Amino acid sequence: MHLHRTLAQRIISQITASQWALSRRTLCSQRTLCWAASATLLSCSTSVLADKANDTLVYASDSEPENVSPYHNNLREGVILAHLAWDTLIYRNPETNEYEPRLATEWEWVDDQTLDLALREGVTFHNGEAFNADDVVFTFNYAVSPESRVVTRQNVNWIESAEKLDDFQVRIHLKDPFPAALEYLSGPMPIYPSEYFQEVGIEGFSRQPVGTGPYRITNVRPGDGVSLTRFEEYFTDSPIGQPEIGNIEFKAIADEDSRMAQLMSGQVDWIWRVPADQAESLSSMPQLSVLGGETMRVGYIGLDAATREDSPLNDIRVRQAINHAMNREGLANDLVRGGSQPLYAPCFPTQFGCETQNVIEYEYDPEKARELLAEAGYADGFDISLHAYRERDYAEAMIGDLRAVGINANLRFMTSPALLELQRNGQTDMSFKAWGSFSINDVSAFVSVYFSGGIDDLWQDSQVQEWLQIADTSVDPDVRLDYYQQVLARISEQAYWAPLFSYSTYYAHTADLDFTAYPDELPRFYEASWK
Repeated sequence: MHLHRTLAQRIISQITASQWALSRRTLCSQRTLCWAASATLLSCSTSVLADKANDTLVYASDSEPENVSPYHNNLREGVILAHLAWDTLIYRNPETNEYEPRLATEWEWVDDQTLDLALREGVTFHNGEAFNADDVVFTFNYAVSPESRVVTRQNVNWIESAEKLDDFQVRIHLKDPFPAALEYLSGPMPIYPSEYFQEVGIEGFSRQPVGTGPYRITNVRPGDGVSLTRFEEYFTDSPIGQPEIGNIEFKAIADEDSRMAQLMSGQVDWIWRVPADQAESLSSMPQLSVLGGETMRVGYIGLDAATREDSPLNDIRVRQAINHAMNREGLANDLVRGGSQPLYAPCFPTQFGCETQNVIEYEYDPEKARELLAEAGYADGFDISLHAYRERDYAEAMIGDLRAVGINANLRFMTSPALLELQRNGQTDMSFKAWGSFSINDVSAFVSVYFSGGIDDLWQDSQVQEWLQIADTSVDPDVRLDYYQQVLARISEQAYWAPLFSYSTYYAHTADLDFTAYPDELPRFYEASWK
C-alpha cells in the first residue's frame, strides 16, 4: 500500500493544472461523477504539503487586483493584500466589533467635524522609514486629491483635509459630520510612507509597495501573483498579534478546475469561492478541510443604461419586469447555497441603516414580467447584453430567467477592470456584479457608493442624493435610519437595480492549516498557523 501511495503522489505532482482540468471535462460528464473520481484518486495518496515544510502558505483566487495599492483597486483580493501589508489607524475587533488602537493609540472628537488622533511611536515601514504624522497627513490629503485616482472615492471623500499637530498628533477635518468615520478608518484607509511614495509615485509604488503591516510584499507579478514575507520588525503591541507563518504566496488562477487541481495536488494550500457541490465533495477528503457560511457580500444586477435614451431599461416597467423575472430563491438555494438568502435592497442586513421595511420584495413571477414587458411595448421581447466578471454559472442562470420571459440576454464575460471602465463610460446595459462593502458594517459603504452622485451612480436621482447626504452626515442615529429607509424604498420602487442574494463563501484548505473564517469575507492569514 505504501508503494501505491508513493506512485499516486508522483502522478498527482506531475499532472499540470490544465491536464487535470482537461481530463475532468473529458472523462466526467456529470459533476458528481467527476468529483467522486477525484476523491477516489486522492484517497490513495498521502498529503502532499511541501509548503508547510517551507513555511509558505499558498492561496489562490480567480481574480487579481490591477494595482496592489489599496486605494487603487476595489477587488476583494486587493482588500486581502491590504490587510496583510498595511495597517490602519484603528482596528475593529471582528469578534467584539469594538474599536481598538492600531497605528493610532487614542482618538477624540473635538466637534462633529474634527477628529484628533494620537499616533503610535516606534513603528517602522518595511523599507525602514519611521512612521509619524507626516505619513498620515500625506496619505489622507493625497487620497482626497483629484490626482490620486482613488478607485472607490466614497471611502475617503468625507475628509476635507488632514493636519499635522506635532510628530505624533494629527487632526482630521471632515467636510460634514460623518458618524461612520471610525468604521472607515478601521477598514479601507491604510497608511502609506510619505517620503517613499512621493519619491517613486503610484507606478513605482504599485511595483514595489511598502507598508507597516505584518507582512511585506517582496514581489509583484502581474498576471501571476504576489509574494509576501513576515515582517520581523512588526510592532509588538499590534492588536492583530504577530503572524506565525513565515511566507505567503498569492496566486491568480482564473480557471476553477485549475485551482481545484492545484489544491488537491498540494501546489496550493487554500482556495475560496468553491461551488457548493464541489465543497461537499472536497469535505470527504481527509487531507482537506472545508468551511463556509453567509458573508456580507451581495450579488446584484445593475441596470446601467440610464444615459441612453433608446434603451428599454429607461422604462420602469422593463426594470420591474427584470426584477420579477429573477428567481432569487432558486439562485440562493440551488446555486449559492451555504446560508445564502434572497435580497431586495442594495445593502446587507447587518449593516447600520439597512432599513428595508418599505422595500418592494419583487416576487418571482415570470407571467407578471411578461405582462409588464407587453405594457412597455416589448411583447416580443428585446435583445440585450448582460456583462459579468465572476461566477459564470450564476450569470448563465440569470440569463435563463431573462430568456424565459422573452428578454434575449447575451453574456459578455470579462475582467473586473474592463467591466468597470465600460460601465463608467456608459457602454453597458446590465451588469451582474457583487459588492462586499470593504467589510464596512455601515450602509454608507454600499448604497452611497452607487447612488450618491459619484462616478458609479448611473441613475443620478437627485432625490436619492439629497436623502443620502442627510443620512450619511447626520449625527442623530434615528435621522440616519429614517433617511436610509426612504432611500432604499425609492431605489426599490424605481427598480434601478435587481439585488439578488447574499453570498456564502466556501473555503477549502489543507487540513494542516489552522484557519478561521469570518462573515466579513476577509481571510485573516496573519492569524493562521500550521497544525
